[in-house]
Amino acid sequence: MNTTQTRRQALYSLVSAAALAALSPSALAQSGKPVLNLFCWSEYVPEAVIKGFEKETGIKVNVENYDSNEKMLAKLLAGGGKYDLIQPSEYVVESLIKQDKLEPIDSSAIEGFKNLDPKALNLPHDPGNKYSVPWMLGTVGIVVNTAKIKDDVKGVADVFSGKYKKRIVVLDDNREIVTWAFATQGIPINDVTPENLAKVKPIIKGWLKQVKAYDSDSPKTKFLKGDVDIGIVWSGEAATLWKESKGSGKFKYVLPAEGAHQFVDSLCIPKGTPRKEAALKFISYILRPEVSKLISEDFPYTNPNLEARKLLSKEDQENPASYPPGDPKLETFKDIGKAARDIDKMMTDLRSQ
Repeated sequence: MNTTQTRRQALYSLVSAAALAALSPSALAQSGKPVLNLFCWSEYVPEAVIKGFEKETGIKVNVENYDSNEKMLAKLLAGGGKYDLIQPSEYVVESLIKQDKLEPIDSSAIEGFKNLDPKALNLPHDPGNKYSVPWMLGTVGIVVNTAKIKDDVKGVADVFSGKYKKRIVVLDDNREIVTWAFATQGIPINDVTPENLAKVKPIIKGWLKQVKAYDSDSPKTKFLKGDVDIGIVWSGEAATLWKESKGSGKFKYVLPAEGAHQFVDSLCIPKGTPRKEAALKFISYILRPEVSKLISEDFPYTNPNLEARKLLSKEDQENPASYPPGDPKLETFKDIGKAARDIDKMMTDLRSQ
């Protein structure tokens, strides 16, 4: 390369680096352009909602995704100042409150807070909703492709009976898997002790040999491609499958007879963000019924916004995965502290075998 080419390349590199730096969240903030850094679950925030908020407010939303509460928590605690809004589940909200890692939220300043279902508020993980605003609720249950499996699957024990080896997809979530094993033994989902983990370890070892895929991002895709025929997944994924089959019953959703986990995912503001006002604007925006409706249409979990539910189609309102009929036995996770590490250690050991 001659001298002129070398200089051109060096100049090009400098310009490229400057351009990339100009796009970074910190550079945008320093330049005076309003930004909001949203750290959220994969496949949970529609692009139309992001674009609508940006157009209306002029605030640029930077989106970063995670596929488990544990990964989100680790990254948040390593550098929490980077994020302005997060989407933790109930037990993580509880943990973050204990650690004083969240900004208080004045619900009276949130437009649309009155639209929320009282059943989704004032829950044990955040009494009075001083630090969190519900985004979506959901359950963890069983999806069965009834075109391939004719058995009457009622619970977790049926899924792992041995009949569906290498046809099963499960969430890539250690605590969830342990919870299912607890349920088969009548152990409360939050009673995580060394003794109870030892009791279910051989059960889980047998289960893992039957699993074809671990997927917390989009397990529905594996069903639609025909890669799996049965699995334990998020209810929103099951609801999408139900919609894809146009309610024909091809994809059936079953809440395990042994009991099921109900999760509550919320919006929270990490402690110390300089962009709290922008975060509050985003929360108010998503609580508008017409905006919240868009979220449910793309990601059909249980919408806590009662006014938004009224705008949903009859089909969506009657989706059994989004809004389970009857009075199912549901429990929420609590913060289990250091016991979470015991779960991860055991599961890492089992999955490496």
